Amino acid sequence: MPGTLAKAVALTLLVAAVLVPLWAVLVTSLASRGTIDDAGGMVMVPREIDPSAYITIFSGGDVTRAVWISTLVTVLGTTLSLVLTVLAAYGLSRPGSVAHRGLLFYFLLTFLIFPGLVPSYLVVTGLGLKDNIWSLILPSAISVFNLVVIRAFFMNVPAELLDSARIDGAGELRILTRIVLPLSRAVIAVVGLFYAVGYWNAYFNAVLYIDSNDKFPIQRVLQSYILAGQSPNVSGTAVSLPGVTAYPPTLAVKMAVVVVTVIPAVIIYPFVQRHFTKGMITGAVKG
Repeated sequence: MPGTLAKAVALTLLVAAVLVPLWAVLVTSLASRGTIDDAGGMVMVPREIDPSAYITIFSGGDVTRAVWISTLVTVLGTTLSLVLTVLAAYGLSRPGSVAHRGLLFYFLLTFLIFPGLVPSYLVVTGLGLKDNIWSLILPSAISVFNLVVIRAFFMNVPAELLDSARIDGAGELRILTRIVLPLSRAVIAVVGLFYAVGYWNAYFNAVLYIDSNDKFPIQRVLQSYILAGQSPNVSGTAVSLPGVTAYPPTLAVKMAVVVVTVIPAVIIYPFVQRHFTKGMITGAVKG
């Protein structure tokens, strides 16, 4: 009983530590200028709803453009990463594939040895990707951790099933698309979520490789607002709706940008969450 009570208290404190800051950010983003001035900063108790901050950031300017860039990078990056990771994992999961052991050792070696930022920067600039959207995708196109996870799932597919498909005349690509991938939808969904969240939340590559403000992703814009202390650059159009502040406070705009960066992962996660348990069960079943 005392142990159960301690676990309940710990879980409650953990949930509170996560939800309270999110609640403060959300309420502050919807607070009016008077409410923020009275509170002297972040707002915890909503007195009135003022969506002018969201109307302002989506009426044009840096934030609107950054959201589109981040969405493009996330979609392209996740698609490319999944294709490359699945193909590499399938090849490495077949014991008779060409240079199987050497390539697997090479990939696993990257867990221990990382060349560093300077060589990576020189490679990206040498390929002409400086200040290019592809510099946000190609350097992190394949995660070795995700590759190992998918490879482990592929190795659990019964070899008899694959051999019967080969006897029927199916090639390796057909076996991958018609047999292996349908059986591995759970792990593909989970790894796809990992890639998507990684691309959406990444900002360090933008700091290194992107110089033009009109190519900044949303996380880079958020970093410049919150950490560098820059003022949000929006279209400047005054909001003219009944009961809405004409010019929202800067703090509300900053918190609205934080909400915009967090909300996609919050929306997508419930649709993928069920695959976590299913993926673990699938990985535990041997052929």
